Amino acid sequence: MTDFYRQPDEPQAPLILTAMMEESAAQRFDAMRRAYFPPERNRIQAHLTMFHALPGSALAEIEDELAERSWQLEPIEALAAGLRFTGHGVAIGIEASPLERLRVGIAQSWMERLTPQDRQRFRPHVTVQNKVTPERAQRTYDALQSVFEPWRFVIEGLELWHYRGGPWERAATFPFGGAPG
Repeated sequence: MTDFYRQPDEPQAPLILTAMMEESAAQRFDAMRRAYFPPERNRIQAHLTMFHALPGSALAEIEDELAERSWQLEPIEALAAGLRFTGHGVAIGIEASPLERLRVGIAQSWMERLTPQDRQRFRPHVTVQNKVTPERAQRTYDALQSVFEPWRFVIEGLELWHYRGGPWERAATFPFGGAPG
């Protein structure tokens, strides 16, 4: 069976790029994910994916670009703005214009090597439920909609991950305004 994220001509594991949320926000999103995501499918923590499959063979170049872009930025204020019904789950839509601009710049650098999924319009979100029946997703959406209130948090940098079929493996962190970790 072919791994969805691995391109046929890509010898190394693809890279996933996520926004690094402040700890309190990461914990809040992750608590929701643990509550609503099917436990047998919940193998990673809540995350805000910016790219699903950057070329693993270009790790050094990607790290260089992310380090250069990240140190020049300040932490980004974001808003958990509202819920999105996805058909088979629920996501929280995130508003953060500077993050969207950052993603556009990175996408322009790597456009010729992006997957069709990563060429699509970026709609920042954190998935708190996925891969359930539409009926269960609708119940979750309705329940959360009745109590959801928008809240602010800070995006502190970027995280780069290796995807090898199971839980993600951290490749590097890129704090805004600082050196890579």
